[in-house]
Amino acid sequence: MRQYPGYLFDLDGTIYLGDGLIPGADRTIAALRGRGASVLFLSNKPIARRASYAEKLTRLGIPASTDDVVNSPLAAARYLAADHAGARVMLIGEQPLIDELTEAGVTLTGEVEDTDILLVSWDRQLTYDKLHRAHDALMRGARFMATNPDVTCPVEGGRMVPDAGANIAYLQACTGRELEVMIGKPSPIITRMALAEMGLQPDECLMVGDRLDTDMAMGETAGLDTCLVLTGCTSREDLRASTRNPTWVLDSVADLLAAEN
Repeated sequence: MRQYPGYLFDLDGTIYLGDGLIPGADRTIAALRGRGASVLFLSNKPIARRASYAEKLTRLGIPASTDDVVNSPLAAARYLAADHAGARVMLIGEQPLIDELTEAGVTLTGEVEDTDILLVSWDRQLTYDKLHRAHDALMRGARFMATNPDVTCPVEGGRMVPDAGANIAYLQACTGRELEVMIGKPSPIITRMALAEMGLQPDECLMVGDRLDTDMAMGETAGLDTCLVLTGCTSREDLRASTRNPTWVLDSVADLLAAEN
């Protein structure tokens, strides 16, 4: 493995697992930073602000600031503010996403008749009324977007958390509409944003993560080399059964430095 100017790291399953640091992850990040590499952390989970991820990393021994983290709420907010300025957005989502959108100047609405874009995300307070309004907005022609796909493995310390996938599938089935835009991993939207933050080109950056369908797919789509770690959702059996072909496969992020030497 060659040394790269920049590294994009997934978080849960890659740097930490639930509330525990992956052994050696702190030393790996410190060594990369020590030689001048750019390091950015990516999260698809839209139920927390970037500051909370930075605080958790710091608490686990990896000093981090808010600017070191890119997540799907930030990507959604920047994308909508830049590419759909003035659009009125109906949201299925939680407060961290609401806050990020509002701070970016995105106009939110709960009225079906006013909705230009429906944005679907995780929502642990989902109600029938929210789904009904979303259905009607799509039937009236609103654009159909989502922050992230479904999650098929335990998160948040081993618990299953309701995700956007079921909401997307339900709305597709009952409206006949297909999702138009995915903003988070594996979308190139969040990848381009992360690379712009680092000031790097795709061939200068390595994507490191534990999921084939988001982390590895994102890297492949955007032209990054990819490194699959086996500390999270994916086993070697999963890899053998997949059509994905990561550039590198490591047991843990702690093995990254040895693989480069």
